[in-house]
Amino acid sequence: MNSPDVRLNPHLEAALQRLRTAAEQAAERGAEGMGMAALSAGQHKRRDALLSAQFLFRKQQALFGQRFHQSLREQMAGEQRPKQDSASSKPNWGELSLMNDEQVDAMVAADRIGLAIGHQSEWELRDVESYLPGLGVEGGDRNPLRPALVAQALLDAIHALTDDHEARQFLIDEMTRSLAQEMRACYADIAQLFRSRGLRPQDLRVRGTEAAGGHNTVQHSSYGPPGQTLHSQQGMSGFSSRGGLAGSGPAGLATGRGGAGSSWGAATGGRAAPGMLGAVDPQMMDLLRRLAFSPATLPTADMGEIGETGGAGMSTLAGGWESGLGGPGQPAWGGQPMPPNLIVQHRDELRQAATGQLDHMVIDVIGSLFDQILADPKVPPQMARLIARLQLPVLRAALGDRSFFSSRRHPVRRFINRTASLACAFDDFSEDPGREFLRRVRELVNEVAEGDFERMDVYESKLDALEQFIAEQSAQVLRAGSDAAALVERKETDLRLQQRYMQQLQASLAPVPMPDFLREFLAQVWSQAIVMAGRDGGAEREQRLRQSGRDLVMSVQPKGGTAQRQAFLAMLPGLMRSLNEGLDLIAWPEAARKSFFAALLPAHAESLKGQGLSPLDHNLLVKQLDGVFGVAAPTEQDLPAGAALEVPEDLDLAQRLSADEASRLGLVQDTKVDWEGHLDIDLSAGEAPLSSVDISIDGLPAAEAPEPSQGAMLLEHLQLGFAYQMNTGDQWRKVRLAHISAGRSFFIFTYGQKHQETVTMTARMLKRLCEAGRLKAFESAYLLERATARARKQLAELSKPA
Repeated sequence: MNSPDVRLNPHLEAALQRLRTAAEQAAERGAEGMGMAALSAGQHKRRDALLSAQFLFRKQQALFGQRFHQSLREQMAGEQRPKQDSASSKPNWGELSLMNDEQVDAMVAADRIGLAIGHQSEWELRDVESYLPGLGVEGGDRNPLRPALVAQALLDAIHALTDDHEARQFLIDEMTRSLAQEMRACYADIAQLFRSRGLRPQDLRVRGTEAAGGHNTVQHSSYGPPGQTLHSQQGMSGFSSRGGLAGSGPAGLATGRGGAGSSWGAATGGRAAPGMLGAVDPQMMDLLRRLAFSPATLPTADMGEIGETGGAGMSTLAGGWESGLGGPGQPAWGGQPMPPNLIVQHRDELRQAATGQLDHMVIDVIGSLFDQILADPKVPPQMARLIARLQLPVLRAALGDRSFFSSRRHPVRRFINRTASLACAFDDFSEDPGREFLRRVRELVNEVAEGDFERMDVYESKLDALEQFIAEQSAQVLRAGSDAAALVERKETDLRLQQRYMQQLQASLAPVPMPDFLREFLAQVWSQAIVMAGRDGGAEREQRLRQSGRDLVMSVQPKGGTAQRQAFLAMLPGLMRSLNEGLDLIAWPEAARKSFFAALLPAHAESLKGQGLSPLDHNLLVKQLDGVFGVAAPTEQDLPAGAALEVPEDLDLAQRLSADEASRLGLVQDTKVDWEGHLDIDLSAGEAPLSSVDISIDGLPAAEAPEPSQGAMLLEHLQLGFAYQMNTGDQWRKVRLAHISAGRSFFIFTYGQKHQETVTMTARMLKRLCEAGRLKAFESAYLLERATARARKQLAELSKPA
């Protein structure tokens, strides 16, 4: 029987083709799955039945795809009709008594398959639904792409293949598993397909709810001009039980830090607008706004100043958080109450406003995370109070953006992790620089909590502001001391200039005839002397060293006559003086000098033998060398901005520093570290490093692996302003990374409270420390990762049988 000519919206037609492809891929996987199940079957009867079902399916696989496509097309066309035309088509469960058992089983099976598909693809399905209003169709129960229709098409296709009940059940079970795995990618591709066709997601959705008595009511959120109170046109009966939420919000809502009349950003149904943190239903956003501006959550005038007396008192952080502010027997920091866990306090209201099981799960997960965050012993109490103000913004991000749980580069995660990690580097918040840091973080947190925390760029701008503040504060601390940053930057600039001139000389000297050891010396060593002479402003010295380079090449050329030999012997003392002067300028090691001169003397002796150069060849070579050494060395303006310094593995940058410079910088030298000595356990490290398994939560997107906290890879993940544990002698000490040179060749750490001391290391030295386990991050993982791991561990303990 041919299917009727059903005309679909062109965009839905394209989506239908993608669904058909998914069904064909699932069919192939399902057929293979039945074969594998047959091989592992323990009973001959079951194995024969599976093989028979697989043979039947393989034989009629084309018919399966055709019938699936036909059934799904007919159902999608029915969803396109006006609502009144299809109102009667809704299942009336009160008429089940008029159906036979087979029809009832089919309805239950379709519902079960639809739930399985929807559970695997909930995030992607939300994406797809956000584009449906642009197609002129409704979402939710009228979504023509919803899993229930796909499930019904799957059943219709399988029923068209065979009448055998056992074979049908095998096919249904295996195809349900296969199709559920395919639909996640399928829905994601359909959303991308709609985007590529120019469709735009709907940014604001008004959702109807069925009230008591069967009447539909509509909920709206309304915002007046600055100074007007926040209100809802429909009261939420469950919201008045805590914190006076049934009443109006505080006056002056729109006059926060975002500017007068600034909007919080539109709540989204499905996919968010560009720059937004994903989709959150208006009802949920209305509740989040009310909670954010209720009197119980607004900070008091001196809340940020409480407890700014150092890092003491963190041993009292354990305890219950669900009791809220105040109350007898409640744990406190230094006599002050702990911040309440708002998500736990208002869990019922939040779950009531949520739209699905996944949102309920996210609410519970974020509530548990903040239980762990507020009880983290590594976080100073002053910073924990500020992070507590971000509970609702974090919940908003997690509800709307699935990458919050999976990507460690998510701006919201980075903002929280970075503020907590930076706070760990300060030992005292009662005076600068700790007090100034806390003040700046408080400003940024208030701007987020009181502003438009629905936008991704809000967090990105706060991160940029925090990075800039830390860089300026660290530079100010270093300038107040020996100005180590300026010294290492100057040294690094010299090294970059030398490296660039070295590459220039290597290319120019390649065609010049000379021994290889001499070509290497001129390019890698003598180039440094020429650059340093010019850097010190000695034009005459620079010119003399250039001339010495040319004379050195000529000194090893063959000399045929008495006049050439006499000229060579006459210029040799002056050449040796210039060589030693240049090598002294760059402090070339004595051992390397002896090795070089040991090779140079035989070359000079060999040049006095044999046939000398002709006058023409001699003049051409002199002219060529004048061109090589006559080219000016590069200047700072010639250096590319932001380029890293590529240092050879065998080059020790510490040798480029004088003894006085090394003392000023607190340079850690290779010879001063007892590499073979016993390394004590760092008792302050606490927890062991985490893996991606430790911070992934079942039912949510898998998390990326945490950044390394120790080992060789730590060198690539060092962060300015963070605290680290360093052992260069016989004990561990806490240091703070204060400066990274532009080319990442020098790293400056500071330690001490009132009198800051500097510890400087070259990249080579720091790499050795990391590889030897003598440099570790102060935190085993970032705050959110630690909180996730502890929450999972706590859940596992609670899940164990008594």
